[in-house]
Amino acid sequence: MFLTSEYNRSTGPAQHGAITAWTNGTTGAGVTIGIVDSGIDTSSPEFAGRISASSRDVAGGRGLTNPDSDHGNNVALVAAAARDNTGMLGIAFDATIAMFRADSIGTCASAVASDPKSGCTFSDTSIAAGVNAAVAAGAKVINLSLGGSPPNSALRAAVSNAAANGVVVIISAGNDGASTDPAVDPNNPDPFAAGLRAAGNGNVIIAGSVDASNVISGFSNKAGVEQAWFLAARGERVCCVYENGVLKVITNPDGSRSVYVFSGTSFSAPQIAGAAALLRQAFPNLTAVQVVDLLLRTASDGGATGIDAIYGRGVLNITNAFAPQGATSLAGSTTAITLGDTTVVTSAPMGDAAGKATGFGAIVLDSYQRAYRYDLGAGVRTAQIAPRLAPALGAQVRNVALGNDAVSLAFSVDASGRTQRLPWQGMLKLSLADAQISRVLAGQVVTRISPNSKIAFGFAQGSDGLVAQLQGHTQPAFLIARAPGDDQGFGQDNVISTAWRHQAGKWGIAASAEHGSPVTAAPVWSSLNGLDRRRYDSADRYGVAVDRGFDNLRLALGASWLSERHSILGARLTEGLGGGGADSLFLDARGEWRPAPGWRLGAQWRSGFTNPRSGGAVASGGRMTSSAWSIDAAREGVFKPGDWLGLRMSQPLRVESGGIALNLPVDYSYTTLQPTFARQVLGLAPHGREVDTELAWRGPLWSGAAMFSLFYRTDPGHYAALPDDQGVAFSWSRKF
Repeated sequence: MFLTSEYNRSTGPAQHGAITAWTNGTTGAGVTIGIVDSGIDTSSPEFAGRISASSRDVAGGRGLTNPDSDHGNNVALVAAAARDNTGMLGIAFDATIAMFRADSIGTCASAVASDPKSGCTFSDTSIAAGVNAAVAAGAKVINLSLGGSPPNSALRAAVSNAAANGVVVIISAGNDGASTDPAVDPNNPDPFAAGLRAAGNGNVIIAGSVDASNVISGFSNKAGVEQAWFLAARGERVCCVYENGVLKVITNPDGSRSVYVFSGTSFSAPQIAGAAALLRQAFPNLTAVQVVDLLLRTASDGGATGIDAIYGRGVLNITNAFAPQGATSLAGSTTAITLGDTTVVTSAPMGDAAGKATGFGAIVLDSYQRAYRYDLGAGVRTAQIAPRLAPALGAQVRNVALGNDAVSLAFSVDASGRTQRLPWQGMLKLSLADAQISRVLAGQVVTRISPNSKIAFGFAQGSDGLVAQLQGHTQPAFLIARAPGDDQGFGQDNVISTAWRHQAGKWGIAASAEHGSPVTAAPVWSSLNGLDRRRYDSADRYGVAVDRGFDNLRLALGASWLSERHSILGARLTEGLGGGGADSLFLDARGEWRPAPGWRLGAQWRSGFTNPRSGGAVASGGRMTSSAWSIDAAREGVFKPGDWLGLRMSQPLRVESGGIALNLPVDYSYTTLQPTFARQVLGLAPHGREVDTELAWRGPLWSGAAMFSLFYRTDPGHYAALPDDQGVAFSWSRKF
């Protein structure tokens, strides 16, 4: 769009990154750049309709067009030449130019080509009048491509007045860099620039010159003692001189044609002035001091690392100046949200739902309170698909069980041999910490506390399994196709659980509780938001269930309440979005029918209803529904006593509808400095639907225990784009 011959011919916009601002619609429109100089070609099409009516000659009664000097016209071209597909293109090509001609009468006409110091002269009184007129004309930026001796009090007062009125002032550093005159100091900006910078109260930038490679120009004064306020920009061989409103082209002796170019810190200054105009249009909340600070702070480093006496703060970089600076936060909030960090981590039931986050945006503010539209969806990370077969086959686990009718104990322990190498001293204790150290992978204790009541305790085992055991339900053990019990949609660490059941006639009544720490199921990129540090936030679940047996049929109904401290069905939000966790209701149904000896038919269903708690950007009213199910059939004693053959189909917990409702800033007013909010829903129902089918056999074989599994998974992890997963597994083990 902007990569035209006009753009390629222009010197400055490409080098300093102006296209970044232009592509965002920032062109300088509505901003007036005041220029105090030798005049402007009022007939040039490059300024058509954009020369302020306030423009005038402040040194006499002449017109603005100066037939003896094009200096002011060239300065204006660098700052704001029109985008008209001809000639050159200015940094702020839609800005308004307020030109105040201040050259002393007759001095431009007396210029001698052989003497670069001859030509237009400017009195401090006229320059001061021009500065004051620019302020009165509403200029947001003033360019002074002038230099020389220290300014008088009137001119210093005019620049101080401009600063007090919130105007950015750009002043050329001077062109004495190659001077051998003992009265001139090429290592510092000339006294004119230094004196006005001191009067500017933080609103002034001194402009030095660099070439096309961002190397300081030999003619440019250096930063010196003004290095904190010195910014370099392209001032060497700047295109192009105009004649009669068009590029001036000459024919060389060899027949080639060339355009005229010009050099000097006079033309570095309008590059920076144009950049300041772009910032003032794009971010009208910025003060002049902030604009100056931004341009200096975001400069590309030049020369020695950091601020130095040659390049000062560095080289103008408009791309950097337009990028967010410092800590960012959602508009209307003070909580940091770091750009590029993870914004949301989804959980397994949400599968590939992150693809629905496209266009999920909000307004963020940087440390200058500038508003940016930020794609929150780019930071959504999906749950990794948990491998099932390899962990099931590769785990070195030994099961230990003992007990009687009153008490039974069962543990799964690490059989890798590591436990045997630990330096045991003292008694074995079954506290949570000790169990972890001793590599107890899971365990449970069941005890009868009265003839009709039992209580169970579990470690690394959810309460659903305890309740099922107390109810007397049995089910075959499949590798891949799992039942909905204990499927809350996310993994947990440090799980401890308990369950109680009482038999009252034909009915059984059970209550359960468990506590655990949800584990993030996706990779997290985080510098501030703490997603990775929330691994051990708690989740608690409390449930009740009733069951009854009818001859060969057993039925159970249950309900449980899951309370997550920070996660939402296992998903996590960056702190910048807030959120106080979620509450979920799970309704469960289980049936087991034994139609004949050795035969078992079973089915389970789980429905979930999750309500994220409001807080921060999380709005009330969001809800997700989820479901999981399984059906299976098994036959015992198929080939020999003690074996069984089973077939199961199951669906892991899956979000069926809904998501997280967020009240997000979607627009920002620089007039009121207030955001406009809108409700957006991050849909978390995946496109895919995993269904697992598994045929499994277990039984004694060759004086050991064997297992065979044949399975097929559609849309693994609820990812529609993933190929179906199928495989076969066989394992054999023997105790020695």
